[in-house]
Amino acid sequence: MALRKILQILLVLIILVSAQGSEFTREPYLRKASSFSSEASQARYDYIIVGGGTAGCPLAATLSQNYSVLILERGGSPYGNLNVSYMQNFHISLADTSPSSAAQPFISTDGVINARARVLGGGTCINAGFYTRASTRYVRNAGWNDELVNQSYPWIEDRIVHKPKLAPWQAAVKDGLLQAGIGPFNGYTYDHLYGTKVGGTIFNERGYRSTAADLLSSGNTENLHILLHATVQKILFKQAPGRRPRAIGVLFKDENGKQHKAFLKYRRGSEVIVSSGTLGSPQLLMLSGIGPKKDLNKLKIPVILDNFHVGKGLSDNPMNTIFIPTKKPVEQSLIQTVGITKIGLFIEASSGFGQSSDSIQCHHGIMSAEIGQLSTLPPKDRTLAASKEYARTKHQLPREVFQGGFILGKIDGPLSKGRLSLIDSDVDTTPNVTFNYFKHPYDLKRCVYGIRTIERIVRTSHITGLTDDTGYSTQMLLNMSVKANVNLIPKHTNDTASLEQFCRDTVITIWHYHGGCHVGKVVDRDYRVIGVGGLRVIDSSTYVDSPGTNPQATVMMMGRYMGVKMLRERLGRGAGV
Repeated sequence: MALRKILQILLVLIILVSAQGSEFTREPYLRKASSFSSEASQARYDYIIVGGGTAGCPLAATLSQNYSVLILERGGSPYGNLNVSYMQNFHISLADTSPSSAAQPFISTDGVINARARVLGGGTCINAGFYTRASTRYVRNAGWNDELVNQSYPWIEDRIVHKPKLAPWQAAVKDGLLQAGIGPFNGYTYDHLYGTKVGGTIFNERGYRSTAADLLSSGNTENLHILLHATVQKILFKQAPGRRPRAIGVLFKDENGKQHKAFLKYRRGSEVIVSSGTLGSPQLLMLSGIGPKKDLNKLKIPVILDNFHVGKGLSDNPMNTIFIPTKKPVEQSLIQTVGITKIGLFIEASSGFGQSSDSIQCHHGIMSAEIGQLSTLPPKDRTLAASKEYARTKHQLPREVFQGGFILGKIDGPLSKGRLSLIDSDVDTTPNVTFNYFKHPYDLKRCVYGIRTIERIVRTSHITGLTDDTGYSTQMLLNMSVKANVNLIPKHTNDTASLEQFCRDTVITIWHYHGGCHVGKVVDRDYRVIGVGGLRVIDSSTYVDSPGTNPQATVMMMGRYMGVKMLRERLGRGAGV
């Protein structure tokens, strides 16, 4: 029996190794950035895409059908990284603060811990996997062509999206949403519809994650050149007297810190496309000399174009969660079902984390629950020693604190706006980021509405069937949730009579930040950077609001959409793509 067990384990390991491959062998067109000097220093490209993320991968795959494309991705490969590939490791990936992690943590000036992707495939490698389209109103306001949008979404869906097998906690929350009045039930659909629905997922039935990086296999690999661990430091411009500046290439460093230059071809239509995300894109524009002149002068960055709006209008969809202890451990699940209200408040759910003794005792540094508990202390008292002391005594917490599920309330289109600003001229320094959560009173009003809606859901028969309903009052659940939510905001434990205070104390992110390169202010309707030539920004930094209940579907769609549109412009309307 023991021998059989050992053979089974070995077989699983062989399958995993053969399925995953190493960082550079599964996809032969993936190369280290240091290979550029020996192989491609004289090459020029029709398109240089800065960032192989959620938008950059489908964009590159599409453009490569007819043109040479260079992707410069600062992170590594998702292939062979089990933290990326498997749903069960979702929280471990986010807790990993090592330099090679696919998730790079940062803390906004609001005190909320957040993460940005640092891996080929971008946010699709570290998110909760939920897939749902933007509303028809969103598409109309963006000025996108309906026909092309409706061709671009299925291109993504046919390749990497699956129908989820609904987990018990997800089913209970779905039925609880309907019983609490969030109807009608719209079934399984990608469409953004008021009421309750089940959406798609990029996890298959075995919990294996597909990512935007998988879309690259649909490109023309002879035209597609991808460098990993390639950090772009600035965009290079040609400045002729009396003419507007034009992007001609980029300066980047490889994994060893050696600098390289990559250039565009001398042909009409060649462009540098920045797809570095909400933080990376405005940061790179400013490092390249496009931004507020006053701020650039302070850091002695030569000004290419004075544009006050770069880095402004940043938003993050604030989220608050209520933890619901259950009588028995619940199956792990990420987002599968959602309740969509007419006031821009979404209700979602997750479950099954921290069930084992290992997860209770494990200390994950700044991303761990120890830090969340420390936020009841004044900032000056949040020391490493205090964190270790909490880790030592954490086993004394009741077991039920780590057994159950979360119901999440998330605000769509927050009216509270923030900004991003450079700290220095080093691309590796995360900028100062401020979201100003709940600065606008209507955002706070919607949060309170969400908490009250969750209270109604918790009291439905579908949830009480999984919990010991007589053991936890609403006040107890709120107090428990104050401690469960991880941020660096001083909390008011045992003072949750004010739901407004609860919202402020427990605000966390769901990684849906956007803005900083808005259409009409930094880029035009075709995402060309206003005032310079040969340069576009195509990613979530151009969004005023986050699309749908979860943005990844629309960000990937945008990459495909713009790729097709750009090909048609260069090749003619009749071009088949």
